[in-house]
Amino acid sequence: MKTDGRDFASASVPRHLVRGAIGFGALIAAFALLPTTGPASLLLAPIGVLALRGCPTCWTIGLIQTLSRGRLRRECKDGVCELVPSR
Repeated sequence: MKTDGRDFASASVPRHLVRGAIGFGALIAAFALLPTTGPASLLLAPIGVLALRGCPTCWTIGLIQTLSRGRLRRECKDGVCELVPSR
């Protein structure tokens, strides 16, 4: 399947949700553990960013793409393109 823009989707919804749990968990832990472990806890932040593929918005876009994959397709007629349900 060819896409026009960036593709943030995962192979499956459970895999995407696990990536989200790891990403958000690492980001939250990085700042929550700051008072007890000091700046060393910030080493968790890059893990969180990597798991989310850049940012929480990118992860959300990927979730939407993962959910819609195979359910919608792009159809163009006479220079007008729209999303239609797959048959």
